[in-house]
Amino acid sequence: MSGYIEYTILGVGLIALIMAFCTFMQVRKMPAGNKKMQDIAELISLGAKSFLKAEYKIMSIFIVVISILIFFFLDVKSTPNVDEGFYTAISFIIGSFASIVSGAIGMFVATKANVRTTEASRKSVGEGFKVAFKAGSVLGLSLVTFAMCGITLLFMLYSAIGLETSTVVEVITGFALGGSMMALFGRVGGGIYTKAADVGADLVGKVEKGIPEDDPRNPAVIADNVGDNVGDIAGMGSDLFGSMAESTVAALVIGVIAFGISDPKALLFPLLISAAGIVASMITLFFIKVKKGSKNVELPIKMSLVISTAIVGVAAYFMTKWAIPEAFKLHGIMYSGIGVYYSLLAGLISGLLIGLITEYYTSASYKPVKDNAEATKTGAATLIINGIALGYESSVVPVLLLAATAVIAFSFAGLYGVALAALGMLATLVIALTVDVYGPISDNAGGIAEMAGLEKGVRANTDVLDAAGNTTAAIGKGFAIGSATLTALALFSAFVTSYTNMSGKDIVVNLLDFKVLAGIMIGGMLPFIFSALTMKSVGRAAQGIVMEVRRQFKEIKGLMEGKAKPDYEKCIAISTKSSLREMILPGVIIIFTPVVVGTVFGVQVLAGVLVGSIASGVVLAISMSNSGGAWDNSKKYIEAGNLGGKGSDCHKAAVVGDTVGDPFKDTSGPSLNILIKLMAITSLVLVPLFI
Repeated sequence: MSGYIEYTILGVGLIALIMAFCTFMQVRKMPAGNKKMQDIAELISLGAKSFLKAEYKIMSIFIVVISILIFFFLDVKSTPNVDEGFYTAISFIIGSFASIVSGAIGMFVATKANVRTTEASRKSVGEGFKVAFKAGSVLGLSLVTFAMCGITLLFMLYSAIGLETSTVVEVITGFALGGSMMALFGRVGGGIYTKAADVGADLVGKVEKGIPEDDPRNPAVIADNVGDNVGDIAGMGSDLFGSMAESTVAALVIGVIAFGISDPKALLFPLLISAAGIVASMITLFFIKVKKGSKNVELPIKMSLVISTAIVGVAAYFMTKWAIPEAFKLHGIMYSGIGVYYSLLAGLISGLLIGLITEYYTSASYKPVKDNAEATKTGAATLIINGIALGYESSVVPVLLLAATAVIAFSFAGLYGVALAALGMLATLVIALTVDVYGPISDNAGGIAEMAGLEKGVRANTDVLDAAGNTTAAIGKGFAIGSATLTALALFSAFVTSYTNMSGKDIVVNLLDFKVLAGIMIGGMLPFIFSALTMKSVGRAAQGIVMEVRRQFKEIKGLMEGKAKPDYEKCIAISTKSSLREMILPGVIIIFTPVVVGTVFGVQVLAGVLVGSIASGVVLAISMSNSGGAWDNSKKYIEAGNLGGKGSDCHKAAVVGDTVGDPFKDTSGPSLNILIKLMAITSLVLVPLFI
């Protein structure tokens, strides 16, 4: 294998990590405010570290257990003197720890940046935006680099010890499995934590006691702010790390069939595209800022997505012409090299459009959210009905886009085109993550301003950042769901290709075979039972927070009057314990369903299960995420002074809607990404077992 390509990829990764480190040092040197602000930020940081420490202990147990199972399940020597189970297990362990480190870096940077964003917001909205956006870019650059370089280094290592290229690609799939499995715990556990604390804080603080959001008298406010970091940052980071790794290995698995081992440029093309995406994102980051005196935060955020997409779109054309042969054969059909570019471009454009459509349905600047807010005039019930309908409606165009992207990609480059479309959507992942992480940092900044009792102008500035952050978070979730869907389709393509290549038999999803039809129905059901379990988990965990907050208001004398300090640590401990307990059952269902179905009923039925889960999972995920985002921004729209403003009947109804929407948008909806991807990557890794 030609080494200069691999070293070029690693060189880009090194530059990205240097830029990430320098950016973090810039953020860390910025003023952190007064002692009270720093004390609050330290409580948030300690709470986040405490949760991650406890969560990582559980993850470590799973890493050991799953590694052992992989070793024994895949004890298949298709190549003489090669233990695929051993090497796949090693890849799994490395991918798991890379995913964990990615999430931890995001959490660490965010807990350092939140208070500095608050302090910078004392000057202007633009200064606060600069801190939060820079901090977000640290995770974006680090995570994408870890995924890209992790796969590259494993490819080089396994090639150096003499494994055949096809075997190398097969065992590297374990890296993606590890990343996705850790994302399961980060997304589900973190999502349950953040929404249990948020719902508990709102129900007692806002609804029962009538005190403001992030009021320091509320014992659950620190746990709420901790949740923003462990769920929306660490969990999101692990989720998209998994998507990046999975789409890359899917393209590599199919690429081996399409290009063999004689053309390293074509085989490693997926990694070259990721490297181009990193370079494009680094260029974009230099141009993004809020104009002096302006409070328009959403425009530069959208521009960052547009600019990075345009740069990658141009660069990918020349890279395709250089790396991909003019024609190649896959599954007996000839495709043109330029068709690979069109497939990639379809995914790239689709990702941008899904982000913009998500913004339209969740931003208070547009009609859907304004109409949703109007529903509060007749109470919380009509608001909830309207919000659910909005979510269903909002899924139509993204699903049509994803379907069109898959058809276009397959038409131009077969199953390889589908994998490249997924990778194209993720080519601007650095910017997408930057935009997404910006939101929770801004939310934390507003909480710190409120708890520290800073002047009203500061909270007004952080509210501007936070309102934009709600939209960017929704855009990030839309992007994550869209990329997860294409990634799952790519993994399904790789699963079919790998099985056919190893066994010499085709996988046919025959709807006249009622076992397959039953598999599709079961797969379609899984996202619903998964969502039911995670939402019930939020409800049970929130009940514990509510009881504790009520107890403290009742038993701690002077708490309501602001003369006594609440016990923040107690609520943090309850959220941590509840979320870690509740995440186990949904995780077990996702992990073991493909194993049981594939070994007991066969790959045809398993293919049906995967198809069903993708089809229903994407619609449910988009609708839940957008309903929750719309309810949240309807509340923000009213709090900005519309429909009677804070304290009005409309506001009270909006608070109820926002509380209902919390597990929709931050727990169940985003966690469905993991369900459809993890089941697909598990199936791909275990192909030798099914044969």
